[in-house]
Amino acid sequence: MLNRRILRIKVFKVLYGSVLAGNISLSEAESELDLSCESTRDLYVFMLGIVSPLTMTAKERIESARKKFNPTEEERNPNTKFADNALAKLLDEDPDFAKAMSKRKFSWEQYDLFLKKIYSSICEKDYFKEYMASGTASLAEDCRLFTRIFEEEFVDSVELEQILEDKSIWWNDDLAYSLTYCCRTLEHLAKGGRWELPSLYQSEMKKDARMESDKQFAHKLLQNAFAGKQRYSSMISEAVSNWDQDRIVSTDMALIIAGLAEAENFPTIPVKVTINEYVEISKYYGTPKSSIFVNGLLDRLIQKLANDGKIRKI
Repeated sequence: MLNRRILRIKVFKVLYGSVLAGNISLSEAESELDLSCESTRDLYVFMLGIVSPLTMTAKERIESARKKFNPTEEERNPNTKFADNALAKLLDEDPDFAKAMSKRKFSWEQYDLFLKKIYSSICEKDYFKEYMASGTASLAEDCRLFTRIFEEEFVDSVELEQILEDKSIWWNDDLAYSLTYCCRTLEHLAKGGRWELPSLYQSEMKKDARMESDKQFAHKLLQNAFAGKQRYSSMISEAVSNWDQDRIVSTDMALIIAGLAEAENFPTIPVKVTINEYVEISKYYGTPKSSIFVNGLLDRLIQKLANDGKIRKI
């Protein structure tokens, strides 16, 4: 499930936290890294679990309209296509998915106001109106609809942001990646596949014995960043003549330390790949000028390490 970009981000965040805290041990940092990785998969399960509650919200609205004192013709004979969608039934009846939700004690029951707001928003969208007006009904069509919902309704939701923040310190930053995996799952189900909890790391999913373990990659990166933190910090301070270490943005410091640790300790990863990865991460987690700073300094310091014989690539 987790790719190398996400793992680099998670290592960077743990490293950034240690820079601020100043007293976290390596074992504590590694435990935090593992919790952070597992949390992304947990969020994926939680978000996929919204399918049935949203469907139930639609059913409740239909029933409420029917019970009006003087319902309209449309309310007496509603379009129940969404309320009867096959995807919700498929997940409700899947014992493995039910077990995954139950094991994590996940439920949307207390978020009924959020569900009603999301359903109202969905009902106003053209893609939903086209779905409801279609004369066909199939699991594939239902999966395509929920893919649009996952793509368009959740990322910028302030209410969802608050829900996730209350449930886990990790979840807000992981939302986009988890939603992407929800969409991949829907594509798989639409083709007749069965739901199964994805492996935590992509190397486990590919099941290639020749492939380096992604978990080992993340832990090795964190371990070497911790071990070299003081040395790398000194290199950074020396390289920036007009700045002392305290004035360098903590996010930039953590990114450059992680980049130097990767360049020095992973001989099969090209230097260009390493620099590009941390520059891209800096665009999301640094200041407006971080990408330029990280790019220039990483390039210079990696070249210095290479000239000193400390970086050798295969």
